[in-house]
Amino acid sequence: MSNLSLKPVTGKNRRAAEKLEVFPHQTGFIESVADCMKEADQLAAWHPMCIYDNDTMIGFTMYRMIQEPAYTRLWFDRLLIDKQHQGKGYAKPAVQLIPQEIRTHYPNTDIYLSVYAENHSAIALYRSFGFEFTGELDTKGEEIMIYRSAI
Repeated sequence: MSNLSLKPVTGKNRRAAEKLEVFPHQTGFIESVADCMKEADQLAAWHPMCIYDNDTMIGFTMYRMIQEPAYTRLWFDRLLIDKQHQGKGYAKPAVQLIPQEIRTHYPNTDIYLSVYAENHSAIALYRSFGFEFTGELDTKGEEIMIYRSAI
């Protein structure tokens, strides 16, 4: 079984992270890692992380606390498994690991994400971990899901 871990994107692994990519039919569902890193460079609140299986980088994720006048929400905003590593059973352990990582920094916090309605496999994956639709749409028209804190 895989031995997944999350490690921050640094100067040493950033170039490799930016080479991670999805299949062409998936590109509309997520920004490239390079685009994600441009966002992270502009806003220190982002936590860009590489997903490793032992010493092999297999994916990328990013999360942040968004503080708006109307609300504060913790967003699990990106998840990408590189196309070379898709179909190997990494998505479920990654989705299990990422909220654990988030909760070490933000305990007892509801976790939000957004997903395109056409991304059926992602929706099924997130639902299997207890994410539920809120009935809201984000600014890009993606459906918002929430994973409620145990408290």
